[in-house]
Amino acid sequence: MSIRLGKIGYLNVLPIYHPLEQKLIDNDFEIVSGPPAALNRLMDNDELALSAASSIEYARHPEKYYLIPNLSIGSCGPVQSVLLLSRYPVEELGGKTILVSSQSHTSAALLKVLLSEHWRVDVEFRTGDATSMLESGKRPAAILAIGDEALNLRRHPDYPIRIDMGEAWRNLTGLPFIFGVWIVQRNKAESLGPVMLDACAKLIQAKVWGVQNMPKMCALAAASSILNPKEMCSYFGGLVYDLGPEEQKGLHLFYENLHKTGMIPAVPELKFVPGCGE
Repeated sequence: MSIRLGKIGYLNVLPIYHPLEQKLIDNDFEIVSGPPAALNRLMDNDELALSAASSIEYARHPEKYYLIPNLSIGSCGPVQSVLLLSRYPVEELGGKTILVSSQSHTSAALLKVLLSEHWRVDVEFRTGDATSMLESGKRPAAILAIGDEALNLRRHPDYPIRIDMGEAWRNLTGLPFIFGVWIVQRNKAESLGPVMLDACAKLIQAKVWGVQNMPKMCALAAASSILNPKEMCSYFGGLVYDLGPEEQKGLHLFYENLHKTGMIPAVPELKFVPGCGE
């Protein structure tokens, strides 16, 4: 039975999806690729059975989803692909406008948490495409760049201030930051039973395969990026794909901050797919 699986269209999920797409791990997934915000909508509309998703999506609808255990996309320090690029020091951004991509909800929420709770700076936000705007000659005061775009823009000469959002969170909290999780529709988990448990197991197997074959993943990712294999390995080396005790602490603290700043109505409990990983 084919199960529709959402895939974030960024290089950071390559180690998990490559073994699935190449059938290195036998599976019957129908993989649907898109930016995080699009996958969030598909999950919210019950159009995917399970998917990689922004961690904030789980917090917005915890009654609808289960988490897949020990699987995430996060960082335990510099993440390199979520960057605040600024023409000014962050303490001088008050009253200025930050251009934010519409593709990721979690990164924008993290920026708002840091600005409000830690840096104490009030700014305006504008949604748009950073690459297109820069190519047109416009230079916003600051840009929140994510994914492959962040990797490509991180050395832009007009933006000398570069704040790695994963590193900023780690410096302030001492914990990993979880940008993405894998979520399962609760109704699908209950109706599909063993089929969904097998799908969860395949994803965890894919993660293990990808981590064990990371040099291959670096070379493959570098072939479609401006980064060379060494730089790509540095990038992947800063990522975490687990959702163990420390990652869960970081995720829970992020949810507490989202609640404190009014972005979610309550701090959700982390509920995992029953029976998965047992």
